[in-house]
Amino acid sequence: MPATFFIVPQWQGSGSSRAMRLVDGADAIRADLPSSATVEVPVPAEAGSSEDTSVHRLSSIVAVRDSLATALGTRGGLPVVIGGDCGVELASIGRAIESGETAVLWLDAHPDLNSPESSASSAFHGMIVRTLLGDGPAALVPAHPLAASHLVLAGTRASDDAESEYIAAAGIRMLSPDQVTAGGIGEALVATGAKSVYIHVDLDVLDPAEIDGVGFPEPFGLTLRALLDAIAAAKATLPLVGAGITEFAPAEPETAGDDLGSILRIVGALTS
Repeated sequence: MPATFFIVPQWQGSGSSRAMRLVDGADAIRADLPSSATVEVPVPAEAGSSEDTSVHRLSSIVAVRDSLATALGTRGGLPVVIGGDCGVELASIGRAIESGETAVLWLDAHPDLNSPESSASSAFHGMIVRTLLGDGPAALVPAHPLAASHLVLAGTRASDDAESEYIAAAGIRMLSPDQVTAGGIGEALVATGAKSVYIHVDLDVLDPAEIDGVGFPEPFGLTLRALLDAIAAAKATLPLVGAGITEFAPAEPETAGDDLGSILRIVGALTS
C-alpha cells in the first residue's frame, strides 16, 4: 500500500528546551518526501492554554489532534505521521485502534506513561501512551482506548518511578534494548493476539552515538541496524496499518542534514 505522509510540526506537547526545533526537524524531513504523497497539517502558532488542567498548552494539542483527524479522512494509503513531538499521533493511533484488533509497537527510550498527576513537567509528550490507554486528560482520551495487552514498549530504558509502577501493575510488555531482536519483536506482537500493528518511532530510541537531533538522548539505545531489523520483524509478523516518526529536533536547522540519511532509512523501512 503506498504511503501518505502527514507532516505535523507540533511543538506544544514537548518539555524540551529544543521544542521549537521540532518544527525545523519536521520541515527537514518533509523536504525529502514526495510532494504528491505529503499532507501538511496546520499547527497553531501560539503556545495555547492549559484549559485549567495540569497539561501545558492543552488547547493547541486538541486543535492539532482534530486537524490531523480531518486530514486522515481525506487521503488513502498507509498513514505515516511525521512529528513534531510524540503527542502528534493521538488521531492516527486512535483511528488505528478503533477496531480493537491493532497492537501498538512503541519504539521509544521513554514509555510516555505519566498521568497529568504524576508528570513532573506537565508536558503532554510524556503522557500520550497513558492517554491512549484511557487514563489521561479527558479532552484527549480516545473513544476506543488501547488495551494494555495490545501495547509493546521496545527499546525503553528511562522510566519514572510512577511509570515503572504502572507498567508492572498493568502487565505491559516491555523489551529492553538488548531484547529488541527480530525474534523478540515477533514473539511480543504474537502474544498480543492482535491482527495488525501500528509502529511508533521516537528517534531517541536510538543510541546517542547514532543520532544527534533529539531533545532527550538516553545512553545504551538501539543501533540504527537494530531499529531497522525491529521494524522489518514487526511488519513480517502483522500487517502494518500506520506509523509515526517523532522528536527530530536538530540543534540548528543547518545541522538537520547530519541525521537525515538515517531518518530516511527508517522511513524506507516503514514504507517499503
